[in-house]
Amino acid sequence: MTLRQDTLAARLGVTVHVSPLRRKLCQLWKQEPGDAPVLEDWLVDVANARGARIVIRNPAPAAPFSAPSKEELSNAELALGLLLLQNLDRPQILRLAAQLISAGAVQLDELKWLAVQERAGGLLAGLAAQALRVEPGHPLWQGVAAAFQGQAMPRKPLLHYTRLAEPAPVNGRVSAQSWRLVK
Repeated sequence: MTLRQDTLAARLGVTVHVSPLRRKLCQLWKQEPGDAPVLEDWLVDVANARGARIVIRNPAPAAPFSAPSKEELSNAELALGLLLLQNLDRPQILRLAAQLISAGAVQLDELKWLAVQERAGGLLAGLAAQALRVEPGHPLWQGVAAAFQGQAMPRKPLLHYTRLAEPAPVNGRVSAQSWRLVK
């Protein structure tokens, strides 16, 4: 019996293009794969090495992981790499991309340029709509929403807004009265 692993594009019913970013990611992964059996696991390891901890790989890497420098792979490239339609359909890794954006770890201009190049504007707009439900004034998410306004978004949200956020404590206790983006 083989495990069937569909791509995000297959779930959304869209076709994909030949991605220059995915080729770059594959080259970096092959140079320093660690113990990641697939590119998506390597991307999780890189995001974790850069401080995004909303999702961690299970099992965690056995050996110390050597992530590429930010000069080799910018945070905007990493965030877009996590959102590529060619990736295996693992919704949890979308949360890492959202955390990088919410934390302000990406440059908006580079993110917009890459999203256009990689045809990921609709995915970003969908995530922005969910993030702005939690923090309507978040500057990066507002910039993403404005840049990709009118783009075709997935019919159903890729993630519920609570997957991008955490409950804000009230009087020292966790309460779902208000939420804040995970940064």
